[in-house]
Amino acid sequence: MATLQLDRVTKKFKKDVVLDEVSFEAEAGETLVIFGPSGSGKTVLLRVIAGVYEPEEGIVVLQGHDMTDVAPEHRDVGMAFQNFALFPHFSARENIASPLTALRKSDSEIEQQVKSIAKLLKIEHVLGHLPRALSNGQKQRTALARALVAAPKTVLLDDPLRNVDAKLRFEMRLELPRLLRRFGSTVLYVTQDYREAMALADRIAVLVGGKIAQFDAPESIYLRPSSIEVAKLFGEPAINIFRGQVNEQANRVLVNQNQLILPKGFQNKAGKTCDIGIRPESIKLFREKRVGTTSYEVITITPLNERSVVLLRSQEGLELLATYPAEEQTTRIGDAFWGMVVPEDLMLFETETGQRCLPEQN
Repeated sequence: MATLQLDRVTKKFKKDVVLDEVSFEAEAGETLVIFGPSGSGKTVLLRVIAGVYEPEEGIVVLQGHDMTDVAPEHRDVGMAFQNFALFPHFSARENIASPLTALRKSDSEIEQQVKSIAKLLKIEHVLGHLPRALSNGQKQRTALARALVAAPKTVLLDDPLRNVDAKLRFEMRLELPRLLRRFGSTVLYVTQDYREAMALADRIAVLVGGKIAQFDAPESIYLRPSSIEVAKLFGEPAINIFRGQVNEQANRVLVNQNQLILPKGFQNKAGKTCDIGIRPESIKLFREKRVGTTSYEVITITPLNERSVVLLRSQEGLELLATYPAEEQTTRIGDAFWGMVVPEDLMLFETETGQRCLPEQN
């Protein structure tokens, strides 16, 4: 059963359309990540769901009930903000307890629930502290505790890890899924970090310019992006994009005088110009020539954790990014590699619209 449904939700500020007929469903217990670049409407979307903003058009359904015109306090929604938004004159305990106080819970019940969530988030030792005495990590956990303490059916998290240090952000990416599953709430999680989206999401709604550009599982979005725009948002280093000409047999594409093998099923693109997308990890590199490989010269080398990123140039002038294991430390600028693009990983996009071309079904 869907906990949350949005049906053609549109939100405007004066003449600016921030959300443009946004529709999707989130299932009970699902972690749905709202991902997109800055200014794409992610935070506004959460605030419409929470009831802070009222949409000009469309419907917000929670637990099967139309909540479009219902006040925020009656929506059974918990929310944690990017900037923590803690009450400065309340202790951490009082901040966490505020949703329970609003629900008129008894003092004993409030104390029990606050202690329980604080222990879970490892902040029981700072419950008496005011926000100014807390580290960013403690503030972030306090804000999460406040959002979760009343066990709401829906939890909205607005980029809650953005203002914490890298180490804590990595730790919380590991901890959050376990924590959220324990509460069983449906979670909408906003981020503009694709790695965070991939790590946390059951499904991802890619929001670009106020519209849902793609709605799918993380792996599907990465391997089968709906458009060049979506493809560029995922991956480090970024996807290689080239303009190419498909041959008449639709088994090769010519890019800067380099012939690349096409996957099967693109007969309808024979003789046509397309944009070609190649993920850096889809380029297999060898030290010696093999059948079907092209010679490349190393132009630059960038270490990237367990991999190194190399910018390669073919004799015909084609430049592309590729990766290889970082333990191979002997590579130098000017070295030669022989490279081959995995045909099944090559993507075709329409030059006019940027939409991905789908192979024909046999």
